[in-house]
Amino acid sequence: MSAHESMEHAEHAEHASGSNKKIALLIAVIALFLALSETLGKGAQTESISKNVEASNLWAFFQAKSIRRTAVQTAAEQGKLTLATATDDAARAAIQKQIEDWQKTAARYRSEPETGEGTEQLAARAKHAEHERDEATAKYHHFEIASAAFQIAIVLASATIITGILALAWVSGLLTLAGIVVTAFGLYAPHVLHLH
Repeated sequence: MSAHESMEHAEHAEHASGSNKKIALLIAVIALFLALSETLGKGAQTESISKNVEASNLWAFFQAKSIRRTAVQTAAEQGKLTLATATDDAARAAIQKQIEDWQKTAARYRSEPETGEGTEQLAARAKHAEHERDEATAKYHHFEIASAAFQIAIVLASATIITGILALAWVSGLLTLAGIVVTAFGLYAPHVLHLH
């Protein structure tokens, strides 16, 4: 090998080394975005599960209150039938007082704003938890798509180093930008894209 050929070979190796450093930097940046989207995705997934459990618990409480309310209303209706046949004034007064107590209890089971545990309040809280669950689930789907884009981008950038095909690096960059956009949608507008 002549000195001139050795010199050209060294220049080519140096140029390839510089390109590889740029690709390695690209891979490092993509890996950073991947780590962020994975972290955001895990957080959204955890929130979705948590809100789903909360909504289920609230609906179970709602059902229990509804059953209690129905039982108390039934008792009040039965009391009215008993009141109609009672002849003793003391018994009638006691039955009437019991009917009124049952009606107050039934009304409290329906709406109890001070504790938030009436069926109306429980239903509203459960619907709110379901909304938060759906929001977190939508975010999770965005972060999962973004993570996939980042992973494919890393593979393509790595293939650029091996093959020397620069077009793979460009496709990798485009996938990275797409992943960033989908991550942003997940953060700020999770219902813009319908990914479920």
